Amino acid sequence: MAPGLLASAAESQCQEETVTELTAAHREKLMNDLRTVIADAEEVLRVTADQATAGAAELRVRMQERLAQARVRLQDLQDAAVARAKAAGHAADDYVHEHPWKAIAAAAGVGVIIGLLIGRR
Repeated sequence: MAPGLLASAAESQCQEETVTELTAAHREKLMNDLRTVIADAEEVLRVTADQATAGAAELRVRMQERLAQARVRLQDLQDAAVARAKAAGHAADDYVHEHPWKAIAAAAGVGVIIGLLIGRR
């Protein structure tokens, strides 16, 4: 493999990994924010449990239903994220087994690039 092609492949792989990491970070932040909202809403329901007005009781019931739905959606998001991560891992494993020399060349290219970057400091 030509050095320019190897560097281009390594750069493309690094860019894809960066985008994937950013997407995963945003997804994780969204799930953490949703957990916080659910916890805060549950706290509001606990604090307002003593209020006996009909409107407050109706609001509490609707909030409890929506919280239950949010919990289910959060669990679905987590399950989907785990499934995607496993699928990506299996795909990478399959690729490495099917194309070992390409994987070795790409890893060597990334190692050379990292070595050059560290050497410049």
